Amino acid sequence: MNLKTQSTMFLPKPPLIILFLILNILVSNSINALTPPKQKTRTQSNVITQFLTIQNKARAALRMPPLVWDAGLARYADLYSRQRRQDCLLKHSNGPFGENIFWGSGYGWTPAQAAMAWVGEQRWYRYGSNSCSGGRECGHYTQIVWRKTKRIGCARVTCFGGRGVFMTCNYFPPGNYIGEKPY
Repeated sequence: MNLKTQSTMFLPKPPLIILFLILNILVSNSINALTPPKQKTRTQSNVITQFLTIQNKARAALRMPPLVWDAGLARYADLYSRQRRQDCLLKHSNGPFGENIFWGSGYGWTPAQAAMAWVGEQRWYRYGSNSCSGGRECGHYTQIVWRKTKRIGCARVTCFGGRGVFMTCNYFPPGNYIGEKPY
């Protein structure tokens, strides 16, 4: 089985229009919070737990507060992952959030495995130089442990035509800004 991951890494500070979009999403989420929530199925709760547990363990190891599940970010992740079902390409949504994406061939990939792949990049991250060693990828890890990031929403889809599994997590506030260390 193959797996591939990609993260937004070392982005410039967001322009004002992106901040405006984020504010609109926050207001929308506040309004949604006033309506009674739908009951989560056991499967949905399990998926959420799988995405959160490993990522929050990585944050706990650095004495950072856990990420909190955000239904608005999860909706965004779900809409985007459904768009990727046709081709399963590791292309970012280019939205206003931090984003980690994952693809694995076959059908057995779990959210926990995607999270483990991202967190596993810790071994390549060098805090002193704020870089990834040996030409390796470590942006997934730095997004997960970005100190200012508080919320997360993720999604998993099976790709059409037997092309595997695509998963994405979105983070707010986003991280991986040029010249800034994650913690």
